[in-house]
Amino acid sequence: MTTLKEILTRRPVAATIRLTVPAGGARPAPPVGPALGQYRLNLMAFCKDFNARTQKYKPDTPMSVTITAFKDNTFEFTVKSPSVTWYLKKAAGIESGSGRTGHVVASTLTLKHIYEIAKVKQSDPFCQYMSLEAISKSIMGTANTMGIKVVKELE
Repeated sequence: MTTLKEILTRRPVAATIRLTVPAGGARPAPPVGPALGQYRLNLMAFCKDFNARTQKYKPDTPMSVTITAFKDNTFEFTVKSPSVTWYLKKAAGIESGSGRTGHVVASTLTLKHIYEIAKVKQSDPFCQYMSLEAISKSIMGTANTMGIKVVKELE
């Protein structure tokens, strides 16, 4: 239960903005500029903070960011690692998944690839309490949906 002090110090939220921005590539141009500008947020402060937080990733890696805009024109944001589908496509070396899932195999990956992706995804805020096995099973399901076959070892 929240205390009275927490309720009084809570800032009113104007909006929650969800964007996909390339790592290290936040600029005050679209899509970032119009999304933040309509809530009168400081664009340059967001761009500098976002680029500093995502500098460890390769450029042009699509990062999902959730921005909470407050009514006093301040903001907070959380950055998530790239989507599982992006990692699977990069690991398999394909541009897109199979057009006919279950009939046509787009590519094959090993369990080692799945495990490495799961280790990276474990740092996400929503996955930090999940076991590595559970994350790996979820990634295998996504790979199956994309038409990527998961094998123990490549022949």
